[in-house]
Amino acid sequence: MDIGMIGLGKMGLNMVRRLLQGGHRVVAFDRDAAAVRSASAAGADGADTLDELVATLTPRRAIWIMLPAGEITGKMIHDLAGCLAAGDTIVDGGNSFYKDSLHRADTLRGCGLDFVDVGTSGGIWGLAAGYSLMIGGEETVVGRLRPIFETLAPAADLGWGHVGPVGAGHFTKMVHNGVEYGLMQAYAEGFALLERKEEFHLDPAQVAEIWRHGSVVRSWLLDLAARALGENPRLEGIAPYVPDSGEGRWTVQEAVDLECPLPVITLALQSRFRSREQDRFGDRLLAALRNQFGGHEVRPAR
Repeated sequence: MDIGMIGLGKMGLNMVRRLLQGGHRVVAFDRDAAAVRSASAAGADGADTLDELVATLTPRRAIWIMLPAGEITGKMIHDLAGCLAAGDTIVDGGNSFYKDSLHRADTLRGCGLDFVDVGTSGGIWGLAAGYSLMIGGEETVVGRLRPIFETLAPAADLGWGHVGPVGAGHFTKMVHNGVEYGLMQAYAEGFALLERKEEFHLDPAQVAEIWRHGSVVRSWLLDLAARALGENPRLEGIAPYVPDSGEGRWTVQEAVDLECPLPVITLALQSRFRSREQDRFGDRLLAALRNQFGGHEVRPAR
């Protein structure tokens, strides 16, 4: 089966390689000509324009987009729709907001185009281990693309699934990322407490290795924590600044809209916000209040 791939960042390029390894023909396009050359070097057919990409693919065409969420993806879908023909399919494998996907599907449906939203997890490890794919779309369209999903997933029958109609794929990935926030925060807090108990001289890297085998808290995230601590036990040179991609925010907002309590995920998101504050005005106010009502010591700023 042949497929077009738009967006050749690290993840997109690795997906191209995995598809090629699975025997698929891939036509690759990116605004960055160097990225197209990298895909061509891996065995893909490179395209210099969207028109060339579309002309090179066999109808009914399927084109997979791996671009950042928001305006960039929206504009690409709009431009691509002007080049495609009725019966073609656009697959958004990025981290788009599910409500944007619903709107885009409605717009494309009016042009006779199919839309599939695929929540994709696996990061830089997906080339070797495969990608977890949460797929939303019409059953017949998803079925037609099944060979692509089976190749990208860890196995033909593992790690992927048609989870529901259009929008369900990106919604499921949004919740997935919210859960990820909570898990990461729990590990971070646990290892911080281990490191703080100085009189025991605990080795967090050793503890991580112990927990990786047989423990009820073992996971791939723990494997990665063990690797990070093994490479850099004191985590030197790493700033305590944790960004967020936006999916955690969407998860928390959806929970508010649905009146569904998510205290752990919400606090994990708030902890990321806190990590970015260089001058915490709120903490200084707390110190001042303690001084006002109880005469507690206020430490001078450094």
